Amino acid sequence: MKKIMMIFGTRPEAIKMIPLIKELNKRKNICLEICVSGQHRELLCSVLEAHGIVPNYDLEIMRDGQSLFDITSLILNKIEDVLKKSCPDIVLVHGDTSTAFSAALGSFYLKIPVCH
Repeated sequence: MKKIMMIFGTRPEAIKMIPLIKELNKRKNICLEICVSGQHRELLCSVLEAHGIVPNYDLEIMRDGQSLFDITSLILNKIEDVLKKSCPDIVLVHGDTSTAFSAALGSFYLKIPVCH
């Protein structure tokens, strides 16, 4: 069985990943885990709830007044523990957000293949 982890944090990423989540969940040979960064918490939650998607991991990275440097470093630091705990065979990311960049970079550091 292949373990796939999808990592996203914004509403547009979620909207584009939902059809893939639904399709992968139909496959018996795939174990799918979802990790959200919470980069756009208020917008992201409503989309996930509307489709009945509950993330396995939530990095909860948002803080008042933070910069993109803060967001990127927080995701990179927190994603390490998640990836080591989950041990996915592949990580899926979408888009050009800080979440996609940081998740892909962390996966690369741990030698986990990334699909973008």
